[in-house]
Amino acid sequence: MATRVRKLGADEAELLRAAAFRRELRRFLHRTDAVARQAGLTSQRYDLLLTVASAGVVRITELCGLLHLQQTAVTELVKRTEEAGLIRRRQSAEDGRVWLLDLTSEGERRLMRAFAALRDDRLALASAFRDVDRSFRAASR
Repeated sequence: MATRVRKLGADEAELLRAAAFRRELRRFLHRTDAVARQAGLTSQRYDLLLTVASAGVVRITELCGLLHLQQTAVTELVKRTEEAGLIRRRQSAEDGRVWLLDLTSEGERRLMRAFAALRDDRLALASAFRDVDRSFRAASR
């Protein structure tokens, strides 16, 4: 079967670049899932630990926006992750109604194991972001 070659217009070329970016994003997410499993984490727990570590000490209510999840999903994820010994919950000294989260040493160890293993993947994804950014900027001129 012969392959038909055609000249792509500007919109079609942009579509190809966007599709390539989406493939790289899916590859990154798939790789993150596999690396998280190797570190004894689910991808959701990896995201939670990464978010808590980057925020320092964080309130549960703040996690909803940071993780783009509903309150009930975050509460359940926090509960399961705390039961696994990866995070700890403590009351705020300023407001006893507020619970703050931080990583346990085991949570930090597992997070850093996965994080280090994903370094090259993060660099590849950053490169894909730069390529798409250049493409979209050029198309908008």
